Amino acid sequence: MKIAILGTRGVPNYYGGFEQFAEFFSVYLVQKGHEVYCYNSHDHPFQEKSFHGVHILHQYDPEYKLGTFGQFIYDYNCIRDARKRNFDIILQLGYTSNSIWYFLLPKKSIIITNMDGLEWKRTKYSKPVQQFLKFAERLAANSSDFLVSDSLGIKKFLLEKYKKESTYIAYGAYPFDSPNESILQEYQVEREKFNMIMARFEPENNLDMVLEGVAMNEDKTPILVIGKHHTKYGEYLKNKFKNYSHIRFIGGLYNLEHLNNLRYYSNLYFHGHSVGGTNPSLLEAMASKALVIAHNNDFNRGILKDNGYYFSNPEEVKNILNTIKKNDNLHLVQNNFDAIVNDFNWEKINGEYLQLFEECYSKSDKRK
Repeated sequence: MKIAILGTRGVPNYYGGFEQFAEFFSVYLVQKGHEVYCYNSHDHPFQEKSFHGVHILHQYDPEYKLGTFGQFIYDYNCIRDARKRNFDIILQLGYTSNSIWYFLLPKKSIIITNMDGLEWKRTKYSKPVQQFLKFAERLAANSSDFLVSDSLGIKKFLLEKYKKESTYIAYGAYPFDSPNESILQEYQVEREKFNMIMARFEPENNLDMVLEGVAMNEDKTPILVIGKHHTKYGEYLKNKFKNYSHIRFIGGLYNLEHLNNLRYYSNLYFHGHSVGGTNPSLLEAMASKALVIAHNNDFNRGILKDNGYYFSNPEEVKNILNTIKKNDNLHLVQNNFDAIVNDFNWEKINGEYLQLFEECYSKSDKRK
């Protein structure tokens, strides 16, 4: 099949979850003999035309100077280019800024959309933007040929809200089994003598809640705060906690070897995400044998079940910091690692996507 992946900033991953999935899945498809194209922003750090056999199509992306509005233009440029290429399948990752161009999507291509999380619930968006995102969600749900849900909660929502069936496919992670303790020196931390949290700097990821709990606690164990912090919210948090030297903002980190080792050797790994489906960073933490302390919500409980600890406010974070040690909870760590091996491994997830593609291709009237 001739397959295109739209809706990300491009591969290899320099940004987030969808980009990580696009990187792994596109290479997997090539290895299975398919012709694969991935759309990249024109200013993506990777400027080659091919990535492990995946064709890279750079398109102009003015987000760097227009902000969020630039994403709409980038998606328009990608879809306009896709009209010329006779793709069998177009996989759209998310709907936020591409759904308004649904009428431009090539009529003969099968459109499969991963519906992401409930984007309109994100508090970073104003009320008008939230209303637009609800509109965009409806457009994507009704205009796509097939839908993918990355959590059972999203699958249920789409069925109840839009009467639309979707295929549940979670994200994946690669089990991490090659620790290298020397990497810790670069971050000035010691084995199981530091905690960490990794997230985009957005309110619904509850960085503030976790760090308030850290600040309330008398113990000064370092906590590494990983994520791009040169944002309005990032500056707010850095200023708020500037007097706490053990709260270390180290910026975005996309070296998987380093991330895996930091997660592996951390004492507590805080996961504050509260909106969306199966979050990639949660699975990667489980795959890296981190002890996960997660925000208490249905999405996180649906993945972790009873194999983690949960918090809903800074006081609970403080109490966890005072009472929970990784070394006392290795059975939970192992249970999560086993779940990655058996249920959330990339080979399984990629295989489920490919099986969906093959079924959609065989039953669609578009290619006849």
